[in-house]
Amino acid sequence: MKLIVGLGNPGEEYRGTRHNLGAEILNHMAQRAGLVLRKKWRFRACVANVQIGGKALTLATPRSFMNLSGPVVAGLMRWLNCGPEDLLVVSDDINLEIGRIRLRTGGGSGGHKGVESVIASLGNEDFARLRVGVGQADESWVEHVLGKFSKEEAAAIESAMDRAIQAIEDVATMGIPRAMNRYNAAE
Repeated sequence: MKLIVGLGNPGEEYRGTRHNLGAEILNHMAQRAGLVLRKKWRFRACVANVQIGGKALTLATPRSFMNLSGPVVAGLMRWLNCGPEDLLVVSDDINLEIGRIRLRTGGGSGGHKGVESVIASLGNEDFARLRVGVGQADESWVEHVLGKFSKEEAAAIESAMDRAIQAIEDVATMGIPRAMNRYNAAE
């Protein structure tokens, strides 16, 4: 693994929304490492380099809107000279209950427009994903993902963010198959 991308939307109005969970997880991960994701205008992303278990990783959050994440991710991959096997995309998922996490390799987008954009830009769906549950929508799914977590949901999300960061670190140190066994079986 070389590149970890957290999907979200740019702008203050989207901070704390369900759809920004991927980007917020990476921001927390960088903060814990004493780093700040810094804007790289050339790539339309915020980026930080981190060492985990002796491995150099690049954390990135696209500064494009969710549905246009793919070209940013493709540009970062060209810059880092890496392939789909070196990529982990972190995103929210309405098909998982609040706070649940799932690791997987390959597959479709599951209806997630950001993941769909990445697949389209890479011309390949064979990259790892860490999906974090934001629950099903009572209202329209657009209103749901662009809405903020309730106070009741906040504790589950904080715990999920901690587990997601640990899962990212485990993917980096032990590989995706072992990390999948650990986190997908634990849920």
